[in-house]
Amino acid sequence: GIVSLISLAILSYERYCTMTGTTEADTTNYRKTWTGIVLSWTYSLVWTAPPLFGWSSYGPEGPGTTCSVNWHSKDANNASYVVCLFIFCLVIPFVIIVYSYGKLLCVIRQVSGFNKGMGRTREQRILIMVVVMVICFLLCWLPYATVALIATFGKPGLITPAASIIPSILAKSSTIYNPIIYIFLNKQVSKML
Repeated sequence: GIVSLISLAILSYERYCTMTGTTEADTTNYRKTWTGIVLSWTYSLVWTAPPLFGWSSYGPEGPGTTCSVNWHSKDANNASYVVCLFIFCLVIPFVIIVYSYGKLLCVIRQVSGFNKGMGRTREQRILIMVVVMVICFLLCWLPYATVALIATFGKPGLITPAASIIPSILAKSSTIYNPIIYIFLNKQVSKML
């Protein structure tokens, strides 16, 4: 799940850099692509390995069918890890995504000011795609993060195993949605299909 979140943040920033001209799109050079993949996996490993070394722990989630961070432990060791996960693996990637797409939309709006007809349609398509991606990101991860924070800081037993199933499934299925959104809302990709 964290690899998915970090990959979305890296992709949004890379798309922003490519579209604004700070870097050129080079389809023959895969170095940047591999750097992004290695960076996302390394960052994710840094944030998922600590429970293996004693900072919090892993355990059954929900009805016991999946494994996750031990959200229900109330000790400071566990709570600090949950807060760090929330900040570094949800809030920061989300801020990067919003910043990158926000800046990208500003640049597209400036460019479309020069080219009224074609630019306006393109701007609207990109805006729709960005809004849908951000909404899906929030719909997938915000319920899961909320349940985790309530389980960690709320009254014991407030989050039942049954109540945590849907947020868990949404978060774990988040990797499916962005390719679908990109395929259906990107005119170049849909023309090839």
